[in-house]
Amino acid sequence: MSNKPSATFGDIDIYLFDQLLKGRFDQCRNIIDVGCGNGRNIHYFLKNGFNVHAVDPKQEAITAVKALAHEHAPNIPSGSFVVGRAEDIPFEDEYFDLAICSAVLHFANNKAHFEQMIYGIWRVVRPGGFFFARLASDIGIESLVTPIENGRYLLPDGSQRYLVSYDGLLGYTRELDAELFEPIKTTNVSNLRAMTTWCLRKK
Repeated sequence: MSNKPSATFGDIDIYLFDQLLKGRFDQCRNIIDVGCGNGRNIHYFLKNGFNVHAVDPKQEAITAVKALAHEHAPNIPSGSFVVGRAEDIPFEDEYFDLAICSAVLHFANNKAHFEQMIYGIWRVVRPGGFFFARLASDIGIESLVTPIENGRYLLPDGSQRYLVSYDGLLGYTRELDAELFEPIKTTNVSNLRAMTTWCLRKK
């Protein structure tokens, strides 16, 4: 058995890894990864007895996650991993102790779509549960991004993203009647893009 961290945690988002090191989610049992991709953020949860679910709009992503689950947690039903979108998650209200959504929300088409996504995820988080999100923002690069339309911007790295602001995230935190369990933190990548960690707890 390998003792390398990657053997336990996989290619996990470093800021989610930080929360695991702090023991933040130790008492969470029901987990959902929204926009799971190849499952890089659920490797640890699968290997440590959590009840993991995942949704992604791409069938190939769900196929990959089912294979990962079969390897590390074969007791989890395959129906826990389904094709779906953040705005229409096919699971019941207030079921999950933790919802993870990493590098997904900035693909929103416009403000209305962004709000459908965050409220769709919030719906399935139980009171006292956590919502961990990583998303692109304009924080620290406000003068370097170029508006396109509908809240989408051209970034210095050439990509187009729906961007949020610091004040905007605080506003949504209030609208959701949530509390921040970590301060809003942003990583500026050589002034090419900014990625923000937004960590909420449901009251």
